[in-house]
Amino acid sequence: MVIKTESDLTPAVLAAMNRTEDPRLREILVAMVTHLHAFVREVRLTEVEFRETTAILNEIGKLHTDHHNEFVLMAGSLGVSSLVCLLNNGDRGQTETSQSLLGPFWRLNSPRVENGGSIIRSETPGTPLFVHARVVDRDGKPIAGAEVDVWHASPVGLYENQDPDQAEMNLRGKFMTDEQGRFWFRTVKMVGYPIPVDGVVGRLLKAQGRHPYRPAHLHALIFKHGYKTLISQVFDPSDPNIDSDVQFGVTAALTGDFIRHEEPHPTEADIPGPWFSLDYTYVMEPGEAVLPRPPIK
Repeated sequence: MVIKTESDLTPAVLAAMNRTEDPRLREILVAMVTHLHAFVREVRLTEVEFRETTAILNEIGKLHTDHHNEFVLMAGSLGVSSLVCLLNNGDRGQTETSQSLLGPFWRLNSPRVENGGSIIRSETPGTPLFVHARVVDRDGKPIAGAEVDVWHASPVGLYENQDPDQAEMNLRGKFMTDEQGRFWFRTVKMVGYPIPVDGVVGRLLKAQGRHPYRPAHLHALIFKHGYKTLISQVFDPSDPNIDSDVQFGVTAALTGDFIRHEEPHPTEADIPGPWFSLDYTYVMEPGEAVLPRPPIK
């Protein structure tokens, strides 16, 4: 088709997209072209802005390394990651869900830990935290034999792959739920931290006058055949940035109750106080058990 005016262009491109054989891919491509063309028309995108935009996308790709994923950071900073998560869980966005963002720091093959064990593998100063959690289905019945991968940032706001002072796999561990769907472990209380701002995402936040901080949270990835793999984060409501997460990941269902105790711990003689406890229930939905692609190695 020979294009005469700009109004001829979109129908021509949509006609090409509609020749896609796979029905789902066809649906996505048609919608993408429709919205992209409408966006360009709405903002009257200039040629200079188009060149700058493509250069930014190229830069984002080049920033990807084994330890950093700029595309994941950007998707979160625009709220896209949270929107995809909420639309695909909790009865397709109708109810609360324990599902959340994977984030850029999950790693495969974290070490196995027995229930009641510690995920601290190197000297990590911080207030002790004892986590007791349950994994249940939507009817509240316990899910036994679920594999639970947990990880979190240190009390200085760094994951172990970012910090040469931490041992390999520090503050990471893999547990198995018991017959009552429970798992429990010892760690140190995490803090909020800034996402990396030395790339494209940092420039975006600066242009918007936004801070780069995520409120303190505990990650979990729960795998069990017959259930959709649950990726979750539990946030500390006392964090000063709980209402302004740079990645838009905080929901009411993901807010935990981190309780501070001043008295000595009842079973751990080395903890005179203070210490924290967190009790939380994860709810899994029926579905396919598939592990995501790790964002870092």
